[in-house]
Amino acid sequence: MIGEDAAGIEALNRRMDLLLKGHPYAKAGIDMALWDLAGKRGGLSLAAMAGGAEGSAIPLYRSLAQESPDAMAARARKYIAEGYHRLQVKVGLDVNDDIARLEAVRAAVPSGTVLFCDANGSWGTAETRRFLQATRALDYTLEQPCGSYEENLAIRPACDRPLVLDETIDGADALLRAIADGLVDGITIKLARVGGLTKAKLIRDIAIARNLKITIEDTGGAQIDTAAYCGLLLSTPALLRQHTVDFHNWVTVANGTADFAIANGSITPPKGLGLGVDVDPATFGEPIFRS
Repeated sequence: MIGEDAAGIEALNRRMDLLLKGHPYAKAGIDMALWDLAGKRGGLSLAAMAGGAEGSAIPLYRSLAQESPDAMAARARKYIAEGYHRLQVKVGLDVNDDIARLEAVRAAVPSGTVLFCDANGSWGTAETRRFLQATRALDYTLEQPCGSYEENLAIRPACDRPLVLDETIDGADALLRAIADGLVDGITIKLARVGGLTKAKLIRDIAIARNLKITIEDTGGAQIDTAAYCGLLLSTPALLRQHTVDFHNWVTVANGTADFAIANGSITPPKGLGLGVDVDPATFGEPIFRS
């Protein structure tokens, strides 16, 4: 990569794929840096480069880890009181316990609260069908119930509510297959899983063309990562945007400064050029290699 033209972002992505198979999480960091540099050189924000911002803020969701039904309901009420309107209920363990968890959370929050039930691919088809049957009267979106593509396709006829896939969508080919099979109503794109902003944008644009709901986030990260996926999501049509998370507030290590604003259950991405993040090399600690 050293000595190549940094302006050729897609060409550099092809070069990375030629020289190193897999490892999308490693390529994602280089790709984010290329977009940041292009924005700073061109005087544009990431959202402007990726299609143009629609609005200024993105809805945030808050995740409810698996606890007792009462504890999850109490946490849900806390988030609602803080101004959040979208909750992700973690499921995927014992089905009966998860049914009770969802029922408790649904009863604890206003009817307009958006609920996602995310199993992170932990159920088989039998457990998913049992959960769907028992919760048919409740309003929620089901996210990644089963681990494999084939299992999720098998339960689609039993799923009479929106179905979103996350872990399964690891590239454009996976999304094209899901569209052809009529499998998904929405997708979650994670930058580290797909290889960065360039490939995430390709997947996003295919989803836009098919009118699918879109979440863009990552497997974790700090300021640089949050700015990257928020910038891409802000340039996604507002009617197709689902939500995201503020991962930089979930970790104790910072890798830059940016003027994120969080209010009323939404996040406003940085307004600077490129990713809008000022990076201090000192925040990365001591170098691994010394001259």
